Amino acid sequence: MINLFSPLFIIIALAVIFLISAVKVLNEYERGVIFRLGRLIAVKGPGLIILIPAIDRMTKVSLRTVAFDVPPQDVITKDNVSIKVNAVIYFRVINPDKAIVAVENYLYATSQLAQTTLRSVCGQAELDELLAERDKINQRLQEILDKHTDPWGIKVANVEVKAIDLPEEMKRAMAKQAEAEREKRAKVIHAEGELAASYKILEAANLMSQNPISIQLRYLQTLTEIATEKNSTILFPLPMDLIKPFLEGAKK
Repeated sequence: MINLFSPLFIIIALAVIFLISAVKVLNEYERGVIFRLGRLIAVKGPGLIILIPAIDRMTKVSLRTVAFDVPPQDVITKDNVSIKVNAVIYFRVINPDKAIVAVENYLYATSQLAQTTLRSVCGQAELDELLAERDKINQRLQEILDKHTDPWGIKVANVEVKAIDLPEEMKRAMAKQAEAEREKRAKVIHAEGELAASYKILEAANLMSQNPISIQLRYLQTLTEIATEKNSTILFPLPMDLIKPFLEGAKK
């Protein structure tokens, strides 16, 4: 029977407790910020890490890219339009020691900074700019966020504006504007087609006027096309070339 109070058992138990509290294993994407008696001494990892129990303290930091969804923000644009804008930011920790020492909670701080920056940048632009030049807005957001998070050891890789919610009256106005623009393009295209057709008709008339026989052939072709249709009454004109000799004889 094992004596729980024997010196050997106590030593073994203390050794097991020491190993459990002293040996840590970090994954490839993790780093450990080591504090010894409250002072930062090193950033270690990945792999096996040995700590001094009750003296060393380690804080794990993930180096993977974080995709943070910025909740919808109420924004008044430069041209006084009230909208809701949300975005997503992609960032990662590049300096674990700064992310732990320089800011209390880098995830919360980055999220709050993203919300205020989104409202500020969108409020300085007009609605048409937000809708048409979204890449420009994304780049401006990324530059501002990356500049402010650099002291925290964080790199903002990308910022994307996900959706812009417009008021209903603005949606109706934009729909009417788009419909008017489509009607304008349709009328312009129709007018251009009529102009091109008139040029072709004029060219054909000039070409046929050079040979009167071609006019008669075209006349006969038209009669053939009419005859193929099921019409009860057919009206067709007589070409002047056919009745011209009779008119001249009548005059004589």
